[in-house]
Amino acid sequence: MEMAQLIQWLWKQEYWLPPGFTWEDMQETEDIRYPQPCHLLLCLPITLLLVTLQFFFERKIAIPLSKKLGLQEKVRRKPSPYPILEAFYKKWRKSPPKEEVSSLAKQCDLQPRQVERWFRYRLNQDRPSLTKKFCEVSWRAIYFIISVCAGWAILYNKPWFWDFRECWVGYPKQPLQLSIFSYFLIQLSFYWSLLIMLPFDVKQKDFHQQIVHHLVTIFLIGLSYCVNYIRIGLLMIFLTDCSHCLLEAAKMFNYLKWQKTCDTLFIAFSAVFLIIHLVIFPSKILHNTWYYFMELYPPFFGYYFFNTLLIVLQLLHVFWSYLIICMVYRFLIHGTVEKDVRSDPEDSEDKDGDELGQKSECQAPTSLPNLGGRGEGRNGCGNGVDRILIAPVIRPTAACSSVRV
Repeated sequence: MEMAQLIQWLWKQEYWLPPGFTWEDMQETEDIRYPQPCHLLLCLPITLLLVTLQFFFERKIAIPLSKKLGLQEKVRRKPSPYPILEAFYKKWRKSPPKEEVSSLAKQCDLQPRQVERWFRYRLNQDRPSLTKKFCEVSWRAIYFIISVCAGWAILYNKPWFWDFRECWVGYPKQPLQLSIFSYFLIQLSFYWSLLIMLPFDVKQKDFHQQIVHHLVTIFLIGLSYCVNYIRIGLLMIFLTDCSHCLLEAAKMFNYLKWQKTCDTLFIAFSAVFLIIHLVIFPSKILHNTWYYFMELYPPFFGYYFFNTLLIVLQLLHVFWSYLIICMVYRFLIHGTVEKDVRSDPEDSEDKDGDELGQKSECQAPTSLPNLGGRGEGRNGCGNGVDRILIAPVIRPTAACSSVRV
């Protein structure tokens, strides 16, 4: 009973609907359907289905596809077995501080720089492979491409797609179409799947920003459906996906070292992202929900809550736009984007690494040639290209020397 009372209190019409309207205004009939909060429960099985599809796609389709397209993995030097160093690494999962290096070097009868090199090799062993990153981005690329095509098919003949003021005509009595219903549920389920898979995907420096982004997006999609902001919510999702599909496609070709294609898509992504998120989103979406809505209805709690979420989302857009502008600036000045400013740099492996472990009885010969780490080094074109940003080395003639958004 207490839970029912809490839900009833949370969904008071005074909180979420303009004054003068009630939930009875959106009661379904045999001929007319309206969004209902209970519909969102269907997201649970759809989310599980998407996670399962991603698992199947990455292993049965993306991996064979990467080999077919010629994805080249970087062979990583395997560090010699030192139980003391391995025990330290398993405990801390990072390179030791300088004061610890000398102590570890004495215990293993090594030079300090040999210990530092061993930890570089060991860290590179645990970095995600290019194949793993290719599988992740190819799944998202295909999804966003399908999503953009489906969104365009739904929106192109809607008057409120071309004039955002039409979003509030007849609100809240705006019937729900089956195509929009399906689009909302799948999009909401997909962002839930992204949030669920985030700890298992390649981790980037903006991990916490990604969590905030996914949570805010989930709240916005869910809230816009429940209170029948379906038109403005659909526009918001569609505009965001337009840049995402370019980003993920660019990252695919980045890992494949298809440099000209990657460079072209990166430039297109940068332009589309900046135009949508710094021009269209604030001037059309935010202006529509913040200012134009007040011309029609007096403000209420739901109005402030929804716009607060939009502003948080816009702040994240500004943050990522700044990073994109920095990369574009480096490209215009130097003709190359050296690395993704949000990705963890990978330490290069020294050519004289064969001396490591020569003074120890527990030494084992290194079995792999010195060909670098996971392929996203300081001068590489990948640099862990992530969900929001991509940092290709843009060179007019040559492919990348080594291979987050």
